[in-house]
Amino acid sequence: MTDVHHWHQRAQSLSLNTQAFINGQFVDAASGDRFDTYNPATGERLAQIASCDKADADNAVAAARAAFNDRRWAGQSPAQRKAVLLRFAELIAEHRDELALLESLDMGKPISDALGYDAPATARAISWHAEAIDKLYDEVAPVGDEALALITREPLGVVAAIVPWNFPLVMAAWKLGPALATGNSVILKPSEKSPLSALKLAELGRQAGLPDGVFNVLPGYGHTVGEALAMHMDIDCITFTGSTAVGKHLLECAGKSNMKRAFMECGGKSAHIVCADCDDLDKAAATAAAAICYNQGEVCTAGSRLLVDNAIKAEFLEKLVAQLPQWQPGDPLDPNTSMGAMVDQAQYDRVCQFIEQGQGEGSTLLAGGLPERAGPGLFIPPTIFSDLTPDHRLAREEIFGPVLSVIGFDGLDEAIAIANDSDYGLAAGLWTSSISNAIQGSRALRAGTVFVNNWDGGDMTMPFGGYKQSGNGRDKSLHAMEKYTELKSTWIQL
Repeated sequence: MTDVHHWHQRAQSLSLNTQAFINGQFVDAASGDRFDTYNPATGERLAQIASCDKADADNAVAAARAAFNDRRWAGQSPAQRKAVLLRFAELIAEHRDELALLESLDMGKPISDALGYDAPATARAISWHAEAIDKLYDEVAPVGDEALALITREPLGVVAAIVPWNFPLVMAAWKLGPALATGNSVILKPSEKSPLSALKLAELGRQAGLPDGVFNVLPGYGHTVGEALAMHMDIDCITFTGSTAVGKHLLECAGKSNMKRAFMECGGKSAHIVCADCDDLDKAAATAAAAICYNQGEVCTAGSRLLVDNAIKAEFLEKLVAQLPQWQPGDPLDPNTSMGAMVDQAQYDRVCQFIEQGQGEGSTLLAGGLPERAGPGLFIPPTIFSDLTPDHRLAREEIFGPVLSVIGFDGLDEAIAIANDSDYGLAAGLWTSSISNAIQGSRALRAGTVFVNNWDGGDMTMPFGGYKQSGNGRDKSLHAMEKYTELKSTWIQL
């Protein structure tokens, strides 16, 4: 990996797409409006981006619907769609450095993470679903000789995908891969906080051979173009990753409009449980630090509630605090940086408000605290609060920053009860040397994903999504492809 000077020099010469992408063309917003996007590590303005609204949504939906109706994409053979999407994935891989740089500049994540995970994972998600296209079969129902009963899946039509700012590329690919593979037309709405990489994806998709109108990108605000997509009467599905509050609103919009399919992947307050019989406390402590510090804690599956058996709590917390020097925030374009900047001033202020509240309510501050601003960069150090009760605000609300709440427990049953006492159910983790505890604990935890003796394990073969107010849909795996299709029953009388 090249050094920090290389990345800063490359950032200066980077060419940015700033227009919307509709029907195969980069175009200004119909209103001509634009919004600014900033580098959160420096405060510098990166670009002025087309700010789309209802008129642009109407244009994109018309293009997507025309593409779907004339079957320029859905009508291609599985092998043809597969070839285009594999080329799309290849182009993403070829442009790894540029995409990683866009991601780092736009939302503040370390360039090493964007290079090592975000860009490669984006290519992998597209190629994985491409490879699955011609390996999925429909069904023939078991009926008598008098009939032929077919059970087939067909694309939904026009899909609107609204994705968050914390993993702009990966979250887009988790939607684009299965939606495009199954023959839909897609309108991608990236967050206004990190739109740059989505616009680059549009360019690469066109180069790969996606027909005009099949893949559109509308940058802009949620209350304008996002709302227009959610309420549009000619969109068949809205898929979303983001906060629970916005997810609930989108479900209302789906119901108030045309009852479009609505799949929400929302927030989390994931419990990370360390049992007394954990046989590698050093590994568990290192993992617990990474689970709250990775991507500045701006991760929906962040292990933000650390539950530690009281029998080992003191020893474990000492090991945990010892991990934090390697997670101090720094220049995101330095390959040695492990934690970057918060995405924008609003998120920085929100996290600081939580820290301020924690410091004033009787909990024990083990590390970090309110940052001392020495420049324009939005940096917050890893912060750990101990001696919290399960009903404390810091232990219940999603903070979306590097702030860890530590709660003690006595025995696995109490840990499970504390973990499940949450509005969320996205992920949970369990460290134990007992196979019985591992199996029974993972069964008892009300979460869409349970990590045993690890955190954030998995690959494209595993579905991702949550229980309760963490959402209702699933990304990744073959199950993701199901949600972008209609199930049709055809009874042919012979």
